[in-house]
Parts: sequence; structure tokens; C-alpha cells
Amino acid sequence: MAFDKTARRARIKTSIRRTVHGTAERPRLTVFRSNKDIYAQLVDDEQGHTLVSLSSLKDKGAHGASGMEQAKLVGKALAEKAKSAGIERVVFDRNGYLYHGRVKALADAAREGGLNF
Repeated sequence: MAFDKTARRARIKTSIRRTVHGTAERPRLTVFRSNKDIYAQLVDDEQGHTLVSLSSLKDKGAHGASGMEQAKLVGKALAEKAKSAGIERVVFDRNGYLYHGRVKALADAAREGGLNF
């Protein structure tokens, strides 16, 4: 049974979301990767609220940089915003993407910025 890329990602995303669940104390760090930009947000699934969000569009230094540089800048800036909001521990949700490239760069930069996951 052949799947196209979006159907494959949706299937993986569904299986990830069965186990990954964010709370107010430990929100879910979810990543969305488009062709040009990268987006990340911390979500409290119990309340259904986004606590912190950032993207390469909003981060002035990241917009226009290469993909890997964008991911690193967004990850580091997200960690700073999260720490100022009092969030230190998160659960990582790769959102169906493979854990390499820009997704891995964002995660590593967030860890360097002080987030624990």
C-alpha cells in the first residue's frame, strides 16, 4: 500500500499524538516545517492553549537565513521565551517529520538554550 508524503506524515503524526501529551507544567513542543520557514510552539493540551510560539517569520534574525540557521535561531529564541515564561521541561513533538535536519537542529538549539526534554 503506497502512501504519498502527506498521508504518511499524517499517519505518523496520529501515532505520535497518542502518546505525546502536554500539560501546564510540561507543555508539548511542536514543530511545523514548511519549505521556506520553521514554526515552533509550546502547547498545554489540557487547557488547549498555546503558551509560547515563535517562527522564523517572527524572529527578525532568522528570516532570510538558510534553513538550518533558521532552525537554530528559532530553537534558541524559543528556549529564551519559554524560560522567561517559567517553563523548563517540555515534551518534544516532531509532528510526523523525521528527526534530522531542521527538526533536529531546532531541538538541539532548544536544549542548548536550557529546555529539558
